[in-house]
Amino acid sequence: TISGVVLEYRNQKPLQDIKVQIEESEEETRTNEKGEFVLRTELKGKQQLVFSYTNMVTKYYPVFLDTDTMNIGPVYMEQNLAIEKTDNLVALTEADLFDNASLETASGLLQATRDVFLSRAAFDFSQAYFKVRGYDSNEGKVLINGIPMNRYWDGRPQWNNWGGLNDVTRNQELDYGLAISENAFGGLLGSTSIDISPSNARPGFRFSASASNRTYRNRIMATYHSGVRKKGLAFSLSISHRWSREGYVDGTQYNAYAFFSAVDYTFSPEHSIGVALINSYNSRGRSAALTDEVVTLLGSKYNPYWGLQEGSIRSSRIRTLHEPIWMMYYKYKSGGMRIRAALAHQSGEIASSRMGYYDAPNPDPIYYRYMPSYYINSPIGANYIGANQAKEALLQNPQWPWSALYDANGTASRQQNAAYVWYDDVNNESSLTGNVVINLALSKKFKVATGISFQFSERHSFARSRDLLGAKNLSDRDPFTNTRNDVNGSLSKEQNEIFNYNYVINTHYWESFLQARFFWKQWDIFVAGDYAARDFQRDGLFLNERYLQNSFGEGGLKRFHNSSLKAGLSYRLTSRHWLKTHAYLGTRAPLLKSLYINPRENHETVPNITNEKVHSVDLSYLLRMPKLTARVSSYYTRFQNATEGNFFYVDAGVGSDFVQEVVTGLDKLHRGVELGVVYDLSTTTKVSFVTAFGEYQYASDPNITINFDTVGAGEDLQRSEGNIDLGIAGIKNYRMAQGPQTALSLGMEYRDPSYWWIAGTANYLAHKFIDIAMITRTASFKIDPDTGIPFPEATEEKVRSMLAQESLSPVYLLNLIGGKSWLYNDHYISVFCSVNNLFDVKYKTGGYEQSRNGNYGQMLQDNLSGSPSFGPKYWHGFGRTFFLNVAVSF
Repeated sequence: TISGVVLEYRNQKPLQDIKVQIEESEEETRTNEKGEFVLRTELKGKQQLVFSYTNMVTKYYPVFLDTDTMNIGPVYMEQNLAIEKTDNLVALTEADLFDNASLETASGLLQATRDVFLSRAAFDFSQAYFKVRGYDSNEGKVLINGIPMNRYWDGRPQWNNWGGLNDVTRNQELDYGLAISENAFGGLLGSTSIDISPSNARPGFRFSASASNRTYRNRIMATYHSGVRKKGLAFSLSISHRWSREGYVDGTQYNAYAFFSAVDYTFSPEHSIGVALINSYNSRGRSAALTDEVVTLLGSKYNPYWGLQEGSIRSSRIRTLHEPIWMMYYKYKSGGMRIRAALAHQSGEIASSRMGYYDAPNPDPIYYRYMPSYYINSPIGANYIGANQAKEALLQNPQWPWSALYDANGTASRQQNAAYVWYDDVNNESSLTGNVVINLALSKKFKVATGISFQFSERHSFARSRDLLGAKNLSDRDPFTNTRNDVNGSLSKEQNEIFNYNYVINTHYWESFLQARFFWKQWDIFVAGDYAARDFQRDGLFLNERYLQNSFGEGGLKRFHNSSLKAGLSYRLTSRHWLKTHAYLGTRAPLLKSLYINPRENHETVPNITNEKVHSVDLSYLLRMPKLTARVSSYYTRFQNATEGNFFYVDAGVGSDFVQEVVTGLDKLHRGVELGVVYDLSTTTKVSFVTAFGEYQYASDPNITINFDTVGAGEDLQRSEGNIDLGIAGIKNYRMAQGPQTALSLGMEYRDPSYWWIAGTANYLAHKFIDIAMITRTASFKIDPDTGIPFPEATEEKVRSMLAQESLSPVYLLNLIGGKSWLYNDHYISVFCSVNNLFDVKYKTGGYEQSRNGNYGQMLQDNLSGSPSFGPKYWHGFGRTFFLNVAVSF
């Protein structure tokens, strides 16, 4: 039995709810209101106690257990100013700023980690969109008081649902990778459990003000935790506002509000209940990927989506999110049993605005026909005069032409039939989610856990006119086929009405897991199983004239059953050395976004779509010496039979049209090594070294099918069945665009006894590959659309050279952070500052090949000048940026 008391170093006050654990074991306890703890253990010899809490510096305390009882006296802990890094992280990883979700990383999942590798990945590598093990964020599961927060559409957690509520979501627990979790079966990246219960928050008030030049310029936040009162009540309140006229990227305004309230009632030592409201609103301007031609003319911070209207910035691409969450929860703990149950309702909408144009010119200032390259790459010969005129016109008017759009709609012929419509793509989702988890310690050596969760979700997707720009009405027709989008409704629609498409997808889901864990001598062994069932069904609310037979009413029910199994073992070589390994084998349903070919218009799903298969293994060695801490891990993961979908206009060997590309039978391979090392040079200074070497590549040649409507008279792609099977795409061994696949970092931190600290990291990130256009890797790429036979000059060698995948240049980034705190009459005052990319390095974070040039002849012609009209588009990283936070807490 180990006992002691934990005190705050500066004011000598007891600290409650500090987690006290024997490192790498399940033996743990927590301090009471007097800071006291008693930890019972049967372990002997050299051990290490770990004292941890959300906003405190983790304390490691070595002990030698050779007696039945040991009192280690007072243990002192300090407040952790570095916790402000999590605020900095949120500002860095808001990939919603860009018009592509593939940039989203899993950094938010890693906030709770003490592992130096994961910390570096979250706070330093993420600015280059590094992805841990090459995984997307849908591979990590996020729970709030047990409620799963990942969405079925893309599998990702929507972090902005609780954005701005950092103070009440700091209490997090990360189970990384395939490790066992007490809260869920978990994903390949693990699971992050966020506890928002007021009874588990340290009582007090905190106010902070921040300034930054990243996604927002200003932020204020205030939070109060009451602590548990005498009658068992505890409550929390938090409010924040973040705003900016524009962020680092031109024309990206930002406006966000957040409010949180929760009440707990502990009506006995074993039972407690609570309710909570999470309410976050976010609106921001978005930016675009750019070709090298655009960047050369207008710079990497250029954003075509905004323009001036009456002297004020107005963006044409705004993303607005507001999906409040109501939650109630129950907790029971007695002896070796713990039960947690929760029920949540979430509803609201995510709206992304864009400009629609009908029998009118494209208003995008960098539309390919307005660029100099369009005239230089003309198939009838280069027109340098036209190219120079296009260049001058772009430089004089590089932004969104709001006034011209109003003028176009203001003409008499357009009053009843808008040429330009500013509208929102809206996803209005309502869901009811429940979860129950039971943990049972049958003995000190054997533990089991089981849980079940369900969700009923209704996702209503539609287009809603936001501003008719001076016109009175719009005509709800498809401009390419002159067919009605809503046969049963009015052809003429007014402002704020639904038009274009309108449908609902209903999802029913349930999942259960069961796991067992066994401790024997130096061994820690677990096995876990998971079973899930999902039902999806589309309900069309518009009868689309292009798909009269399968667009309106309820479509067919799609049902998927999935099972997964994972196991792991850990072996304690000594109290300072551990070996761990895990294995996973399972199936999972396709993502909802990959199930339907074109859900906006019809019920059609990918033919013969089946579950994706996944298997994964990892092996780790951990070292904990008095001054040296290290972890090295290797991993291997294979995804099989994945399905993906894309939308684009293509000029292929089989014709030209706007198509939906369906990729089936896609395999992916992720393998690599992670290393993190920390060495204490002294009690105040430590150095760290982190590396990641990964290889993320396509592991099969999938099948490509393109789908299109068959109504219009002008399309070249005329097939009565509305699709063409292009066969195999030769993409095996191409790298995936999953961020840098090599990362190295050297860091140093100094923590002064006078309560200030400074740290810096030098980071190298390389082997970033742009996303390939799969359609150009099919046999159709070699076909001349005019003759129907292969281009004679399209030899294997020339095609291979033309389609060689681009690797982006490596980047070196230097980051600095630091802070200082003061204690004045029991009031903590703290200052935190970070500077990222100190040397203002210009670099690309990612990119993709455009699919427009779908045949060899057209791509060859487009590339001859060295400035292609349809060259790759890139996202660019931020230059030198800062984040400054001042906080007062008491």
